[in-house]
Amino acid sequence: MLNNPIPHRLKQARKRAGISQKNLGLLIGMDESSASGRMNHYEKDRHTPDINTLRKIADALGVPLNYFFCDDDSTAELSIEIAKLSEDKKEQLLKMIKQLSDE
Repeated sequence: MLNNPIPHRLKQARKRAGISQKNLGLLIGMDESSASGRMNHYEKDRHTPDINTLRKIADALGVPLNYFFCDDDSTAELSIEIAKLSEDKKEQLLKMIKQLSDE
């Protein structure tokens, strides 16, 4: 279990997207002179982004906001895949998961 999963998830999602720290900062509206440094501080757990900044980062990286709070890789990957589903598919999946947990 990660003490603070945000830095790990942020770096993981950013690398998957193939975006530099500076470019990610610029994508979410940070000043060019501080974008790389601020992202580096987030990834090194020196600072934690506020929820609005984290939401912008999630949107820029194409991951759901809850991805950043997942303690393990499987749950993080599930959150990405679930976010891609329509509401109907999410309801179907929820029913399947409930059936599995009842077994």
